[in-house]
Amino acid sequence: MNNQKFLNYLESYLTERRRELFKKVLSNRTRHFTVVTEDVKQLHNTSAVMRTCDIFGIQDLHVVEELQGKRIDKEIAMGVQKWVSLHRYSNIEQCMGALKSQGYRIIATTPHISSACLEDIDITQKAAFFFGKESDGLSDKVLKQADAFLKIPMYGFTESLNISVSVAIILQQLVGRLRKTNVNWNLTEEEELIIRLDWTKKSIKSIEQIIARYEQQKIH
Repeated sequence: MNNQKFLNYLESYLTERRRELFKKVLSNRTRHFTVVTEDVKQLHNTSAVMRTCDIFGIQDLHVVEELQGKRIDKEIAMGVQKWVSLHRYSNIEQCMGALKSQGYRIIATTPHISSACLEDIDITQKAAFFFGKESDGLSDKVLKQADAFLKIPMYGFTESLNISVSVAIILQQLVGRLRKTNVNWNLTEEEELIIRLDWTKKSIKSIEQIIARYEQQKIH
């Protein structure tokens, strides 16, 4: 199937405003950085992380659910599951292997190991930021295989922040720095096309009937 031709057909069912919004958002999306959550217990925390990824232009969220399966809370995610690409894994080795094969450095966020601060992270390299369970943090498997460690400086009695707050602080700092560099952090044209097609499908009611109509027209 010619994706561009198919997209042009489907976009005729969208308003011009929606089409332009998709293009604008995609122009700010990146896969240079990505986020991973490992066995986060509270459902609303994972959903909030997804919203944070969308806000800062992170296209992919990787969720490891080794201890117990769960679903993204649609109410808390506020529909953002349509726009952020969610990748689910049953174990952490599978997740780390997949990301390393794509050229990502594994950055473990932890206050308990000699860690780099935000300003010291090399943003020119692709990086996957790992966040662990609310109480215990990341597993030993991640800590042993991490390429680097990252911490958010804290000066009070409390040693940790809510996971979505931590993600927001890190992304706000590092994405902001990234955009001031000459690093090619944008999606490729092919990636934009595939994501735009996916978003368009999710935005159209009765999409199955419309696709069937398109296929019928191709036959004739």
